[in-house]
Amino acid sequence: MSRPNRFRDVIRIGPVRVGTRYDGRGRTKHTAACGAPGCGFSADYPDRSGAELAARTHRCNP
Repeated sequence: MSRPNRFRDVIRIGPVRVGTRYDGRGRTKHTAACGAPGCGFSADYPDRSGAELAARTHRCNP
């Protein structure tokens, strides 16, 4: 059974949350995920600035 993701340094930019986690191989990943109902946007980035840029420019599709 795999371990659940443990996010740290979580911030919220509009409806998108950006958090830092370790993947299964010990590498640092930065995730941006939208929490709006029905949106479903999420993406992993190798650096924090990329995830924050995605959060700032994300627009939900109705």
